[in-house]
Amino acid sequence: MKPPITPDGRYIVVRGRLWRASNPHLPEHEREALVQDLMTARREVKIARKEEDEERLTAARKAVDAAKVGLGERGPVWWTDGAKDFNRYLAKNTPYADWYAELSGSQT
Repeated sequence: MKPPITPDGRYIVVRGRLWRASNPHLPEHEREALVQDLMTARREVKIARKEEDEERLTAARKAVDAAKVGLGERGPVWWTDGAKDFNRYLAKNTPYADWYAELSGSQT
């Protein structure tokens, strides 16, 4: 099941916490390439952890971060209206609280 998305499309909700969604304005080919980079980097993190290779792990984590910044999930926000970023906030402590309270418990 996909996590709920805030009405403005800026966040997904996982276990009650807001996580910034990918920039919906990215060209599809760019988004696909960044997702591929992210998946490759995540696999590299797994391998580095298994092999206990700290240098490789550091590089892999930097690659994960770069892909997430490119997707708009980290770094500067992708919206332009000046609204505050509520990434990683509990939904109940944000302007999305009423919307979140109305969601079915099966969606959270």
